[in-house]
Amino acid sequence: MTEQPVLTTERFELWRPRASDLDGLVQLIADEETRRFLGPARADAPSQWDRLLRNAGSWSLYGYGTFMVRRPGEDAIVASCGVFHSWRGLGHGMDDQPEAGWIVHRDGRGQAIAGEVMRAAIAWFERTHGPRRIVCMIEEGNHASEKVATRLGFARYHTQAAEEDGAVLNFYERLPR
Repeated sequence: MTEQPVLTTERFELWRPRASDLDGLVQLIADEETRRFLGPARADAPSQWDRLLRNAGSWSLYGYGTFMVRRPGEDAIVASCGVFHSWRGLGHGMDDQPEAGWIVHRDGRGQAIAGEVMRAAIAWFERTHGPRRIVCMIEEGNHASEKVATRLGFARYHTQAAEEDGAVLNFYERLPR
């Protein structure tokens, strides 16, 4: 049987993570500008292997996770977007929750990739798992992600400083409709 994407949008295919995605994930965040609002994320194989395993674990344990986003017929990962199960230890309603997240390669900025893919991912999540509260976390100053979150129906409900570097983190939630 030939593997198929889980979802498609007008411009993209959304795939579950595979072990072979490791190099693509490293390349996705290799650019410093792409990592700007990703906290301690590093563009190296060990760090991205941990991210890949966390995501595969979310899929395995909860039946949902982040999608690897590709253009039809291409292998390169242009984004990693979706709803995954999170436990960050931050409190304030962020732990043990479905969490939305999106990372788009620098070359894809300004092309509305995150919005298109996240609309499809959230619709799939709600069809598959029912309407539920979904959270997301956006570092202060990441105006592009704040706009995406707002357009997706998320509202800010809490702000706190990150322990690692003192960055200001805004917590958002999207309540069931």
